[in-house]
Amino acid sequence: MTTIEETDTSQLATAAFEPIADEALRQCGHPGTGSPGQRMRRWQYLYEIGARNLDLARLAEAHVDAATINGELGGPAVKPGQYWGVWAADPPTSFVEGIRDGHGIWRLVGTKQWCSGATVYTHALITAHCPDGVRLFAVDCADAGVEPGPPSWQGVGMAGSDTRTVTLHDVPATPVGEPGAYLDRPGFWFGAISVAACWLGGAAGIAGPLYRAQGADALDDHGKAHLGAVDAALAASRWALSAAASEPWDDLAAAQLRALRVRAIVENTAQVSIDHVGRALGPGPLATDTEHSRRIADLLTYVRQSHAERDLAALARLLDEPDLGW
Repeated sequence: MTTIEETDTSQLATAAFEPIADEALRQCGHPGTGSPGQRMRRWQYLYEIGARNLDLARLAEAHVDAATINGELGGPAVKPGQYWGVWAADPPTSFVEGIRDGHGIWRLVGTKQWCSGATVYTHALITAHCPDGVRLFAVDCADAGVEPGPPSWQGVGMAGSDTRTVTLHDVPATPVGEPGAYLDRPGFWFGAISVAACWLGGAAGIAGPLYRAQGADALDDHGKAHLGAVDAALAASRWALSAAASEPWDDLAAAQLRALRVRAIVENTAQVSIDHVGRALGPGPLATDTEHSRRIADLLTYVRQSHAERDLAALARLLDEPDLGW
């Protein structure tokens, strides 16, 4: 199996992301979850990037999420020319510890897996286990103690997001919020829908060849039926995002339920788009269109940030009584 070369991930991701990083903040880097219009503008912007390139959407989503987190929890302001990631995965195979030295300075030690933009971002928000609980910290990635590992991504999907394991060697860190604050806020679930907006953009990009075939009058009735199924699913997901943007975002339990519902709807739309486009157009686009094949590989990989049936079970546990009203 061939390992993706370092230049293929880090240079590609950097070259694509740097030109839009500051624009992403201007479009949707407001503090907090913002007004309904600001929420929808963020999700539309991420959708549009996702329809072009999901690797780029992944990097942009984390960057604007970091700005929101810092705004909500009193972290450092994200300045123009800075690129911020959020490295919060906590699998059992790696561990980051936060240690406070005798001078009151926090330092991070350990290994953090699944760090997208590992050699792209200039700064990162990183979760770490501390004596008083799990905390979030801001780190300058230029510090000599921040060591991105070698490229290890073997798959085609999301290969351009430069995801690596990062080792932290006694890295000075600034605490952002109190223990548990990163997860215990409605904004966490707002960010979860921001990821779904990227997925939805990816699904729309995959549907592009089917819409173009319709425009070229190249679909028979079966093909039109597949297009109808895709169009209805895409519309349902857009409406779900619009409804979520319009609702209040000051209640944690409601925010979690809303996010799980929207993510489930969008995940289904992603599968509908992949399945129906393939069944309508056959193997041709997969065999001859590199961009289309890459979009499918990217979306299949990215949407696995959903925990599938575990997320559906978590949604069900939030339903204390039948919710069959309008």
